[in-house]
Amino acid sequence: MHIHILGICGTFMGGLAVLAKEAGHRVTGCDANVYPPMSTQLQAQGIELIQGFGPEQVELKPDLYVIGNVVSRGNPLIEEIMNRGLPFVSGPQWIGEHILKDRWVLAVAGTHGKTTTSSMLTWILEDAGYAPGFLIGGVPMNFGVSARMQGDKDSIFFVIEADEYDTAFFDKRSKFVHYRAKTAILNNLEYDHADIFPDLAAIETQFHHLVRTVPGIGRVIVNADQDSLQRVIKRGCWSEREGFGASEAADWRMKEYDDGSFDVIFQGEVAGHVQWQLTGQHNRNNALAAIAAARHVGVPVVQAAASLARFENVKRRMEVRGVVNGVTVYDDFAHHPTAIETTVGGLRQKVGADTRILAVLEPRSNTMKLGAMKDALPGSLHAADLVFGYGSEAALGWSLGDTLAPLGDKASAYDDIDTLVAAIVKAARSGDQILVMSNGGFGGIHGKILAALSQ
Repeated sequence: MHIHILGICGTFMGGLAVLAKEAGHRVTGCDANVYPPMSTQLQAQGIELIQGFGPEQVELKPDLYVIGNVVSRGNPLIEEIMNRGLPFVSGPQWIGEHILKDRWVLAVAGTHGKTTTSSMLTWILEDAGYAPGFLIGGVPMNFGVSARMQGDKDSIFFVIEADEYDTAFFDKRSKFVHYRAKTAILNNLEYDHADIFPDLAAIETQFHHLVRTVPGIGRVIVNADQDSLQRVIKRGCWSEREGFGASEAADWRMKEYDDGSFDVIFQGEVAGHVQWQLTGQHNRNNALAAIAAARHVGVPVVQAAASLARFENVKRRMEVRGVVNGVTVYDDFAHHPTAIETTVGGLRQKVGADTRILAVLEPRSNTMKLGAMKDALPGSLHAADLVFGYGSEAALGWSLGDTLAPLGDKASAYDDIDTLVAAIVKAARSGDQILVMSNGGFGGIHGKILAALSQ
């Protein structure tokens, strides 16, 4: 089959393209912005890419058009496809019908931690010999790729990052309803995606749609500490259920140690111990969920805990980009206030109270641009010693400087990236930890900081 993918350079659709190619299909695609690294990764797979959405692409005469959720009505290629009555389908539906069918799907949902938890779970299964396929919204360093069909031809297991964002312009359900998970992690649930969800209750409804798709012999692994997820479960759950967290009612709990390691406690008994390099309460919770999910497919807790000692995290998740003159520069994907707070807090736990953390933030998500979370930003950055914000009022629709004002003299805001870099480098001194947080490329600021520090 020849499939033509609209919006191919997004993380999800790019991963879909790789899977489709591995499955033996001819794959072509187009996007508004065809550039590295995704373009080079796809071209290396023999996938032909086209810049833009010109209607003449129908002359490729594919058997099926696969539509990404970045494409909307009015797009010239979409209009041509629809006017001609040509066959099209959403990316999540295609994945569900052509890749996940007859697989044991392990889906990881949640406002935060989907990529990291999916990567942990995939690595645990790989290290235990299960050779899973996977589709993850980042690059797990243990694998070096974001997607593969399977580790060997006999593996039935597939780990997928289960996003709550909508499916396509013609399907406003969340992507994850198409995946038919047998093991589902509900990692956490907060308000996000203000561009498509009016309130938290609307997202809870989508999460309940996911719960409804899990079979009776399946298992839902749910954060027992979150009221939002408890409301989701109370609306009905027809599968096995296990809870994780600090709640007394949780099946999976932990005993934490000062070095970041922890005992895994299952139903009151110590079942394993995780000794690893990751920091932060959020990562320990992610690990607990991954261990619980792996146990559902037969991986002993002791084995899963040992595997996590060899887990190398994900690109753009507290990734060290370089050290110059004693100053360490990190890159992290955090962009929601809760993720920002846990990321800064995790680094603080790692480096101690006497080491300075310089937090550099670009609030560029759709939710942030709508101002839905801006009032929570100062509180999320309280553990940093200095805060540098980037974003113009014209781009954001609100003043970043005014928003950060409650932090006093330790916070400043900039709308020019070179001025921002100069201010960071002027403030930095040996031993500092510069934590850059954005869900975009941030103008290559990491390299600019490192280059300026070296001068």
